[in-house]
Amino acid sequence: MLLFAAISLAQAVRAQDSAWQKSVDEFHEKHTANLQKPDGWLSLVGLEWLQPGDTSVGSAPDNKVKLPAAHPAHLAVFHLENNVVTLLPPKDGFPAGLVVGGKAAAQQVLRTDPDSDKNNPHLIVGTLNLYAIRREGRFALRIKDSESPSLKQFHALKWYSPDEAYRVTAKWIPYTPPKSVTLLTLVGTSYPQPVPGAAEFVLQGKTYKLEPVLEDPADTKLFFILRDTTSATTTYGACRFLYTALPSNGLDKPGELVLDFNRLENPPCAYTPYATCPLPPQGNRLPIALPVGEKRYHD
Repeated sequence: MLLFAAISLAQAVRAQDSAWQKSVDEFHEKHTANLQKPDGWLSLVGLEWLQPGDTSVGSAPDNKVKLPAAHPAHLAVFHLENNVVTLLPPKDGFPAGLVVGGKAAAQQVLRTDPDSDKNNPHLIVGTLNLYAIRREGRFALRIKDSESPSLKQFHALKWYSPDEAYRVTAKWIPYTPPKSVTLLTLVGTSYPQPVPGAAEFVLQGKTYKLEPVLEDPADTKLFFILRDTTSATTTYGACRFLYTALPSNGLDKPGELVLDFNRLENPPCAYTPYATCPLPPQGNRLPIALPVGEKRYHD
């Protein structure tokens, strides 16, 4: 009976390990596929900061923002005044086929939520996809192209070998009330984000703490921005990202959550110079190495 129980336990452990390995492989595949979407981060070809007044966009030489020759000669005019971006037609009208937020292009005020772009309307024509963004008190045009050189020249991502020792169960310590942190970005702006609590964990016999932000009150995931000592050698220098499920008892009660550092991923800035990534808060700069997750994309 004891031998049977031991064999059954060993089989259960192997099955659990196999399921975990499969989940990590699936994470790698999904992350890679997301990067290669026609409007993914590898499609980003420009970040043009807007100045007050009119900014014309198109492939003709008289535009302030010049697009490659394959795109319309005069696409649109973006007018910035009093922290409002208004879309205006060029001198000959909007080009055929241009849609804004899924509808035929028309003059309008463009939504530009502070430091969040998910509701901002996209201008799409041909392979081009662009939209206005707001970063602190600055506004820019983010320009994507489904035929971008980065998409065409994409090469495989680099990962450490998975190591289950870096999958830990952390103690969730809620902050009541939640505190706020000011995140600095690689483009020199900053913005506040709510910090609902801290995840305290033990790794290699020592206790550490990381603080996540909650990007949206409706989110079902916590967002950790962190760096470790591998950032100086094998992983992206600024930081890596980790998304986790919410704690076992919700955000406002003590509980547990799993930190699987094998799921550490590069921020968009690791692939393109046109992204505006947040930097890790001081407390999320760990003095240890996390030799798991994604490595540097560019050597």
